[in-house]
Amino acid sequence: MKQKWKTFDFTLMFTPIILSLFGIMMIYSASMVIAVKQGYPANYYMMKQIVSFSIGFVLFTFCCFFNYRHYQSLMKIVIGILFIMLIAVLFEDPVKGARSWLNIGGFSVQPAEFVKLGLIMYLASVYAKKQNYISNFGTAVLPPLVMTGLLLGLIMFQPDYGTAAIIFLIVCSVIFSSGIRWRHLSILITAGIIFLVVASLTLMNSRLTRVTGAYEPFSDAEDSGYQLIQSYLAIGTGGLDGVGLGQSIQKLGYLTEAHNDFIMAVIAEELGFIGVAVVLSLIALIVLRGLYIARKCQDTFGSLLAIGISSMVGIQTFINLGSISGLLPITGVTLPFISYGGSSLLVLMAAMGILNNVARHVKKANLEPRDQHEQTTNKPLNKTANSSGIQQKRWQGQA
Repeated sequence: MKQKWKTFDFTLMFTPIILSLFGIMMIYSASMVIAVKQGYPANYYMMKQIVSFSIGFVLFTFCCFFNYRHYQSLMKIVIGILFIMLIAVLFEDPVKGARSWLNIGGFSVQPAEFVKLGLIMYLASVYAKKQNYISNFGTAVLPPLVMTGLLLGLIMFQPDYGTAAIIFLIVCSVIFSSGIRWRHLSILITAGIIFLVVASLTLMNSRLTRVTGAYEPFSDAEDSGYQLIQSYLAIGTGGLDGVGLGQSIQKLGYLTEAHNDFIMAVIAEELGFIGVAVVLSLIALIVLRGLYIARKCQDTFGSLLAIGISSMVGIQTFINLGSISGLLPITGVTLPFISYGGSSLLVLMAAMGILNNVARHVKKANLEPRDQHEQTTNKPLNKTANSSGIQQKRWQGQA
C-alpha cells in the first residue's frame, strides 16, 4: 500500500481540487445578487457548481486509476460521439445568438468543451502511432488535421469563436511537440495565419463591437465598451489586498455575468493583487507540473497527452485574462476551475485525472529501477547474515 501511494502526484491531485473549491466560494460571492434578481435563491449558482464538482470529482477519481493507454482503443468512438453532439447542437434554439448548448435528459451540456479533451486524446493517439513515419506530411500529419478542421468548422458555425481559438492553439501545441519536420511546421503556420485572417474578417463583419469594445472601450462606454470598463473599475478598486471577501461593488449589477468569464475581476476587487497572484500561481503550478510530466514520460502517447492538457489549461487562462484586461476581444472563455460552468469543470476534472494517471506511470517507472537497486544491494547483506548464522551454529555444535 505504501508503495502504491508513492506513485501519486499530490501536486496534480490537490491543486485542481483547491482551485475548484475556491471557485465555488467565489461563484457564490459573485452570483448571489444576480441569482436573487433572477428569482432564484442566493446560492443557486453555487449549488449547481457543487453538483458539477461532485460529478467531476467522480470522473477525476476514475481517470486517476484508469490506465491512460486504454484510451487509444476508444478514439473512433470518442470522435464519433463528438461529431454527433456538435451536429445535434445546431438544431437547438439559439441562446444569446449562438447554438452552443445541448439539452440531454434535462441537463444542458456544451459539446465544444468536450471537443477540447477529445481532440487532445485523438491527436496524441494518432501521432504516437505514426512516429515511425512522422516526417511524411501526406500520410502522417495531414489526415488528423482534416478531422480537426471538420470539428473546428462545426464549432465556428455555432458560432463559438473563443472555444475554436483555444482548440486551434491546443492543436498547434500538440502537433509542434509530435516531432514533425520544420518544413512541414512552416506550412502549418502559414495555413494557420490564413485561418486566423479569415476568422478575423468573419469576426469583423459579425462582431465588430467586440473588437471596438476591447481596444476602444471609452469610445462607446455605454454599449460595446461597458463590460470592459466595469472590469477595469473592479480591478483598479481592489488594489493590493482587495476590499474584502463578498464586498465587491461591481457585482451588484454593474459587471454583467460576473460569475462567468469575468470572475477574475471580482477576485481582483475583493481579494486584490494578492488573491489574483495566488490563483494564477496555482494554475501555473498545474501547467508547469504537467509539462514536467510530459518531459519525463517515456511513452509518446502519454507525453503528448500531458502536453495537450497542460496547454489547454494555460491557453484558456491566457485568453480569459486577455479578455478581462482588454488585451483580447471578449470571447466568453471561462477561467479554468474558477468560473461558473458545469461542462468546463467536468472536462477539466477529467483531464486532471488523466494527467494524474500519466504522472503515476512516470513515477512508477522511476521507482522500479530504484527498488531493483535496493533489492540487489540487500542481497549480499542477507547472504552474509545467513552465513554468519550458519557459522554460529557450527561453533555451538563444536562446543
